[in-house]
Amino acid sequence: MIASADMVTGLMIDRVEVFAVALPTLRSFGVAGGAIAVAGRPSIRILVKVSADGVSGWGEATPAPAWTYETAESIVTTIDRYLAPAVLGKPCWDLDGVTTAFDRAINRGFSIGAPLAKCAVDVALHDLLGQALGVPVGVLWGRRRRSTISLAWIVSGQGPAAVAECVAEGRERGHRAFKVKIGARTEREDIAVVNAVRAAAGDAALWVDANQAYHVDGALRMAAALSELDVLAFEQPLPANDIVGLRRLRDASPVPVALDESLRHPSDLATFVRLGAVDVAIAKVQRTGGLTLSRRLCSLAEDSGVRLMGSGLTDSDIGLAASLHLFAAYGIDTAVDLNGRQFVDSVYATRTTVTVRDGYAEVPTRPGLGVEVDESVVRKLAVDVLERRDAR
Repeated sequence: MIASADMVTGLMIDRVEVFAVALPTLRSFGVAGGAIAVAGRPSIRILVKVSADGVSGWGEATPAPAWTYETAESIVTTIDRYLAPAVLGKPCWDLDGVTTAFDRAINRGFSIGAPLAKCAVDVALHDLLGQALGVPVGVLWGRRRRSTISLAWIVSGQGPAAVAECVAEGRERGHRAFKVKIGARTEREDIAVVNAVRAAAGDAALWVDANQAYHVDGALRMAAALSELDVLAFEQPLPANDIVGLRRLRDASPVPVALDESLRHPSDLATFVRLGAVDVAIAKVQRTGGLTLSRRLCSLAEDSGVRLMGSGLTDSDIGLAASLHLFAAYGIDTAVDLNGRQFVDSVYATRTTVTVRDGYAEVPTRPGLGVEVDESVVRKLAVDVLERRDAR
């Protein structure tokens, strides 16, 4: 159903449904904090369906305890018991009002509270609005600077001897940029891995992500070594809240310092900008609580002269599409880390509504996010993550 603008203003949120689904894992993937995906085990994603007078939209959250504090169980209960009751009966178009209701239901501490859970509902509302009006999300915003987004291929968990095979697979698939996860090994081993990637990737773009694994002195040593390898960014070398350390690192690092986990809310970026502690801001939809706050963060970065790069959270196709719309709106043209297709199979999509070929993803042009969800498959894949497990 395509509604008129007048009809959309009258659409009120009347239902929020939450599904924890078990998606097939294509290969293992880990960060410095631990495993994100394990081959042979299903990957759990939380899908949210928001409905208003017969129109619906879908959102996604990725439980990643190795990366942040939100688990599958906490995301489900946060949405079901706190966020959904806070927004029922509110106009679906009032995204700013929904954000305020979120913050009243789950308040901020040092930084934003429960961003992954909030993201799933926020993205679903964007999808719903696009579906109601029959336009893609970028049209809702009035901005799309790119029609395709270049994707980086991820190197994670391989030792130096196994890197060449991984890089070769990425090159065969058309990828022209590579992102290397480090921090799980010693500094010497990390540098050996990055060296091996550079040797195998030739002059391809290369960036490195430590996921908060280092302290300042180690990060400075690592930055000096990375500068010899033409690395375009050193992402989140230090703990997210080590503002003093990040400023010291940024002042001394020969490689641009990119922030990811440090930027949960646009106000976090404002702090780092004022202190001169950031070169690059990573746009990440789930980390920043959805598209509403992510747009604010991206606009602040642009206005502050901070370079934007893009990343995801091993999203399935719903999250992938949301990120593509955001990155296209802000013209993020450095190869981005949207690695879901590399590690997870989005079997709930009725067809390939996000096209990825030759290392590029096409920004969807269908209404809303542009992903068609087969709800019968979602319900078939749903699991009860709150079921009590026997103590072991």
